Amino acid sequence: MIILEAKNLKVSYGGIRALKEINFQVEKGKIITLIGANGAGKSTTLRAISGLVPKEGIIIFDGKDITKTPAHEIVSMGIAHVPEGRKVFSTLTVLENLELAGWTRKNKKEIKGDLELVFSLFPRLKERSTQTAGTLSGGEQQMLAVARAMVTKGKLMLLDEPSMGLAPVLVNELFEVIKKINEFGTTILLVEQNARMALEYSDYGYLMEVGNIVLEGSCKNLKENPKVKEAYLGG
Repeated sequence: MIILEAKNLKVSYGGIRALKEINFQVEKGKIITLIGANGAGKSTTLRAISGLVPKEGIIIFDGKDITKTPAHEIVSMGIAHVPEGRKVFSTLTVLENLELAGWTRKNKKEIKGDLELVFSLFPRLKERSTQTAGTLSGGEQQMLAVARAMVTKGKLMLLDEPSMGLAPVLVNELFEVIKKINEFGTTILLVEQNARMALEYSDYGYLMEVGNIVLEGSCKNLKENPKVKEAYLGG
């Protein structure tokens, strides 16, 4: 079953075309990755899905056309976006950041259960639950950003460069958590410059270059593709 589909998706910044009529699908229950160099249009794709930039074309989510839906309504419909750069609320505590993420939900008992799940996946966040987010390390802030998206209880999580700036040991830890989140039932669309890790943990991938999708396939096949191996996997 397809949970997200983009048809002829175009985005322009001034006179620059950042996305040039791209088409892709995200299968429910899978981890789908977008790989490519800086400036390829990966982050712009996520921002277009979330309603954060004007676009042309069609975006279908869970059977509904959300092309012109405002960003705050898209969150309520079940798309959680973890932006590049974390963007946690630095003056609020860890717990306050997480509680704020549940603002669209009515069942407070369920939210409490999800907070317990989050703290089981991210024990460091539990230890720092009363600490302001701005005093956390970069890795801890990234964990908080992902945890906050979990609390929204979205059907689809958009992850933009989750490993950026993290030490290798934290990258491995974070990807294991992403895998667990997917196993709990959340579909994930992942943008990641660490192509090796992205392809290792994802089911299907799209290679983007200067606003176009130039290659797609199972991640197993992409890892063996000569072009991908040479340009993104160190040969």
